[in-house]
Amino acid sequence: MARSRLYVGEQLRAARRDAGLNQRTFAERLGISVSYLSQLESGERPLTPAVAAALGRRHPTALAVMQGMAPAQRLAALAEALADPALPPVPPHDVLAKLAEERPEIADRIVALHAAKRAAEERSGIAEETMTAGNAARLPWEAVRDWFHDAGNYVDPLDRAAEQLAVALATGAAKAGVDDALVAALAGEGISLRDDPDEDAPLARFDARTLTLNATLPPESRRFQLAHRLAAITFADIIAAVVEAAPLPDIEARRLLRIGLANYAAGALVMPYEHFRTVARSVRHDIDRLSRRFGVSFEQACHRLSTLQRPGAEGIPFYFCRVDMAGNITKRHSATRMQFARFGGACPLWVVHEAVAIPDRILVQHSETPDGVRYVSMAKGLVKSSGSFHRRPRRYAVLLGCEAAHAADFVYADAIDRAARPVGIGPSCRLCPRPDCDQRAFPPADRAIAVEADVRRVVPYRIV
Repeated sequence: MARSRLYVGEQLRAARRDAGLNQRTFAERLGISVSYLSQLESGERPLTPAVAAALGRRHPTALAVMQGMAPAQRLAALAEALADPALPPVPPHDVLAKLAEERPEIADRIVALHAAKRAAEERSGIAEETMTAGNAARLPWEAVRDWFHDAGNYVDPLDRAAEQLAVALATGAAKAGVDDALVAALAGEGISLRDDPDEDAPLARFDARTLTLNATLPPESRRFQLAHRLAAITFADIIAAVVEAAPLPDIEARRLLRIGLANYAAGALVMPYEHFRTVARSVRHDIDRLSRRFGVSFEQACHRLSTLQRPGAEGIPFYFCRVDMAGNITKRHSATRMQFARFGGACPLWVVHEAVAIPDRILVQHSETPDGVRYVSMAKGLVKSSGSFHRRPRRYAVLLGCEAAHAADFVYADAIDRAARPVGIGPSCRLCPRPDCDQRAFPPADRAIAVEADVRRVVPYRIV
């Protein structure tokens, strides 16, 4: 798959000025000529992998800001923003693609304006429905979710630091086990550990120098909580720097990002990048086998696979999402050309919706998006026990998939009948151009419809 060009002139110039460097010094740092740097800053030349790698080594935070959304993500987000029913018809696809590629800063601004519009509409709806202030907290949550999605679900300085710590802990883990190694590392930071026998207690609580864990936590959750606290302490400076650079709206969003980054580092600590990537390839990304080898949950292994996007050492590009019983996407990321809708419902033909109702069974789907790209995906319904008859368990499903070109390295593709026609799916009804889908909830935003009073169809209109 060819990569789209990335023009970052204004952002590159801003990064150089923020660092207090002139063009000559900055060019020397990147290993390029001053004239080449000038062409990059003026937008005459796109960012190359070699220059991006040099930026990643010397200015990783600046590179993350420059890259922002991947080209496919930017184009999908732009198309969705302009598909808003309140706007005129969407421009042709080739026009959008040209704008997203040649003027990414304008495309990002349109996407940001649309997101602000939707947020304002949600706040207005909250006010009109006299909902409690606590329910409005979902806006910071969505901002953080979008931050991870736009960052490519990979945080380089944090991931590398976690890998280094994992190597340092490996000797202790080999002798006494991963959990004991984590406990010993926490003890080295002056933190003691205790268990709370109260089943209704929080999963974890950190007070002064004591980490208290709910005694009923399953082993993989207990291990993750230990890693989370160790990461939060050990990588406090890295986390603070990333949060400071993040364009988030308010203090609650920044607090949520801080927690999310500690969670990310915890996953990178118990599943260190290169080792996890190597084992994943050796078992053809079999989630159950990965879960056993690394002592993590099924969801944790899926999520970690979606983060393997280290420049020069990428894993298979996966898309990953988590869906609840109501169809809400509570986690989402895609390193592939398939992108998730940021607003509104998801495609009802995704196998993940079926998996929610069938827990502990793996479902496999061979699908095709309107652009003709085929995918193989695996979905599994999961149930997290509430620990009490009086509380309903949490039911949801996770979806992990890749383009069919990688099927040989994805064990779940073995269950696919290649001769059968793939299922036609899309990001959402408003963005899907398929004229013959019986599952359609809304017409596409960029197409007209024809209503025929004397003809009865499953969907009460034709796409024209």
